[in-house]
Amino acid sequence: MVNRTAGALALMLLVSACGGGGQGAATDKVLRIAMSSPGEEQIKVWKDVAAQYEKAHPGAKVELNFQEDDLYQTIGLQNLLNGRQAPDVYFEWAGDRLRTRVKDGFAADISSQVTTGPLKGLIPDEAYKRTTIDGKTVMVPFAADVTNVLWYNTKILADAGVQPPKTFEELLTACDTLNAKGVTPIASGNKDLWAAGNWLSHLVSRVVGEQSYQDVLSGKAPMTDPAWERALGYVAQLHDHKCVNSSANAANDNEGAQLFFQGKAAMHPIGAWLVSWALDEAPKLDFDYVNLPAMTGGAGDQDSVIGVVTGYVINARSRKVKESAEFLALLNSPANAAAFVKAGTVPQARAAGAGQIDARTTRLNDLLAEARTVVSPPDTGYDLKRADALYRALAAVLGGVKSPKEALAVAG
Repeated sequence: MVNRTAGALALMLLVSACGGGGQGAATDKVLRIAMSSPGEEQIKVWKDVAAQYEKAHPGAKVELNFQEDDLYQTIGLQNLLNGRQAPDVYFEWAGDRLRTRVKDGFAADISSQVTTGPLKGLIPDEAYKRTTIDGKTVMVPFAADVTNVLWYNTKILADAGVQPPKTFEELLTACDTLNAKGVTPIASGNKDLWAAGNWLSHLVSRVVGEQSYQDVLSGKAPMTDPAWERALGYVAQLHDHKCVNSSANAANDNEGAQLFFQGKAAMHPIGAWLVSWALDEAPKLDFDYVNLPAMTGGAGDQDSVIGVVTGYVINARSRKVKESAEFLALLNSPANAAAFVKAGTVPQARAAGAGQIDARTTRLNDLLAEARTVVSPPDTGYDLKRADALYRALAAVLGGVKSPKEALAVAG
């Protein structure tokens, strides 16, 4: 559960288990691992796992390369993979991005490492479903996250006489009621486009249907389809009913969350990582969630869940495939799985279930596991340029800058 903070020009953080970056070690003894920053608590666990590996492999060095999330996702990882010191192991999202890594020759077939090697039995077989391409396992799944639900402040809704909305019509009514009481209905920090973009893309999929959603984001069909204009019409209604803070497109995701944490907004659409975030920054906040309210008459599955499977890929060009698999096995050991749970994430490892997990997180995991339809976020499941075009269109309509038709015409 990654807290995706803004700042695409953030500097790379390069550390080793001992904080020295691996200088003086023989090149073939250095195991390089790259990822978007998972947050300070998880970084502590990663450093400890690296130290464990070094202790078990005398002379080896582990270099942990953490990059700010937006940088890593756009140009950071690509530059690393094509650099002189490419990572042996790297973080990735399942979906179109993973397929691209396979096509470009950056994802090793690790099937044997999973069936008979060091990774055998550590992670349930079903968890590999979305990390297997053309019959080859190419990624070790680490986490499965619901990337957007509608969180709500229990007390604010109760005081306003508002029930957690189950339909879009109920959501609009809730917005009107909360506005009349001087409460901002929904807080969003959409400066980097993904926060509201993820939420509203799920809404679009519910209206246009999953096949149209996939065809458009895969570049097989234009966004100018009448169903898409209808979908963005609902986004325009959110603006007309003043559902979202007027600063949404100027505030970053952290600022949007703070409005919710401080009780200045009744609801907040964001992912599963809000649980650990809130427990750290607003421990007294009484909050819960509902899945995206149903879109009456929509062509999609109205019980769909938007989510991602993330994990770690062993670089097919690495000379240390075996060592990389051993490191990932150590990462998913019972003790380290428990440490990650304590740090705020729930690994796919079998042993993670024995840790202390917040009840809301458990319910979110069940929601994703039991979903009939899982929708991929545009910026992780599909082409980034296409995702960006949709996110910009959604932001323009949510902010009242463009009509649905105008926004879609620009997006193409």
